[in-house]
Amino acid sequence: MRPAAWGGWLPRFALPLLLLNALLTMENHGPGLWPRLALRVSFELVMVLVMLTAWIAWRGQPGARMLRLLASVTAFWILARYLDVTVSAVFGRQINLYWDSRHALDVLRMGELAAWQIGLAALAALAIPVLLYGLAWRCWLAIARELAWPTPRPAIGLIGLLLFANFAAHGIGGRDTRWFFSMPVAPILAQQAAILAGQLLPGHAASQLSPSPAFEHSSLAGLRGADVLLIFAESYGVTALDDPQQAAALAPARAQLMQALAARGRQAVSARVRSPTFGGASWLAHAALLSGVDMQDPGAYELLLTTDRSTLVRHFKAHGWRTVNWMPGLQKPWPEGSFYGFDRYADADRIGYRGPPFGYWRVPDQASMALLHAQELAEPREERAPRFIVFPTLTSHAPFRPIAPYVPDWQRLLRADAYTAAEVAQAVAQPGSWLQPVPAYLESLAYTFHWLGDYLSGRAPRQLLTIVIGDHQPMAGVSSAGASWDVPVHIISTDTQLLKRFEALGFTPGLLPMRPSTAGMHDLTPVLIAAFDATADAPLGSAE
Repeated sequence: MRPAAWGGWLPRFALPLLLLNALLTMENHGPGLWPRLALRVSFELVMVLVMLTAWIAWRGQPGARMLRLLASVTAFWILARYLDVTVSAVFGRQINLYWDSRHALDVLRMGELAAWQIGLAALAALAIPVLLYGLAWRCWLAIARELAWPTPRPAIGLIGLLLFANFAAHGIGGRDTRWFFSMPVAPILAQQAAILAGQLLPGHAASQLSPSPAFEHSSLAGLRGADVLLIFAESYGVTALDDPQQAAALAPARAQLMQALAARGRQAVSARVRSPTFGGASWLAHAALLSGVDMQDPGAYELLLTTDRSTLVRHFKAHGWRTVNWMPGLQKPWPEGSFYGFDRYADADRIGYRGPPFGYWRVPDQASMALLHAQELAEPREERAPRFIVFPTLTSHAPFRPIAPYVPDWQRLLRADAYTAAEVAQAVAQPGSWLQPVPAYLESLAYTFHWLGDYLSGRAPRQLLTIVIGDHQPMAGVSSAGASWDVPVHIISTDTQLLKRFEALGFTPGLLPMRPSTAGMHDLTPVLIAAFDATADAPLGSAE
């Protein structure tokens, strides 16, 4: 063929191929939703091109049905690639279609989007696959048309063979021969299929659960009848300790909290544990600590709910404590909660909040604490059973705004005029940002330290034992990609003997645990049991 023919053929063949390659190798380094192009090669695209070339050489031009199938698979591959890289960039973890698809609408609602914006997003979710299919169909049609010319086919086959050999030789002699390839999509889809099978197929990969702690062999004598308040601080991760800028920004609020504790004779000891989740799925952290069972595999959670395993809740209940699940973040039925066996379950509609709503979560944490105290802890300790209360906070949940103002008059928080219209308007005027979330995140944690310190310094029962633990690290836009999964845990009490037992179990004095975690969150449960039983024989991290 004349050289001029190559000059016309090459761009007609290369342009659609390069477009498909760009879509199949996109990357996202966060924190936004927009990917960027990567100078990499899609191994899967190369293999499909080689097979299409061989087909045309053998059978001639592919039919319309084959091209439609190829376009459909390509569009699906592109969507899978985008979701994988974007979820990893925004939330710092791999996508889990089983869990994430169930909560996609709630995530949109958290962003305080108007109904029309949510509707537009839904339309886009329907339209984008169709548009991608049309684009992929046109690209493959153009590529197949150009492959009708037999001259370039041997070169395409040879290049494909060399790239395959290069891909297969990876790791031989310690060499990285895939550095210019993008991560294939097929393993991502295979992993998602395994997750779906584990959740949906009876008896499939809902793997065996890790052993439960020996609840039955311990008592709660070491607590001497104290109330226990377990606070899961939303998105409170070690990024607030390890990132120099975040740590410096929170230093005044943390110091103020320590001063507030000291004013009432309270002290704190702290440690780090590894959360089973990152950037979301808080229920896995709750289940890990309350049951003492490893929740790193999301399938373990579903399996746990089908068992009669003991929990901290049942343990306290068996020893005379009234158990309360204070869940202002739940705005719909939660039948799974029956597994834990709480005496009282209070969701957003049952905690008694009468003030104005603040954003998607409606109830500010300080107001939640005021209502909890009034209903469960205000009565003199001598006139009631001790309480074991689990309270997951909300304000530091992404996108970390709006943040309610601190209210010095805690009694006002019990009324309908808990916040003025001006206070609500000012808070809502500071919208959350998925693109620059760090300032709002730090403000939300400072707010948490403020109301918690004020409560413990002047209103809380004298003998209250407070456990504050992060459920997981914040999304990767705050904690950065590749951050550890560690979270702080603080034990706050006036009982110095109890705190010394925790120190013997691996905790350090103060609110700044700098020692890296050697234990998962579920490993903390037997540590709590040992300390509450006044038997310090299970150091934190000893399982390692």
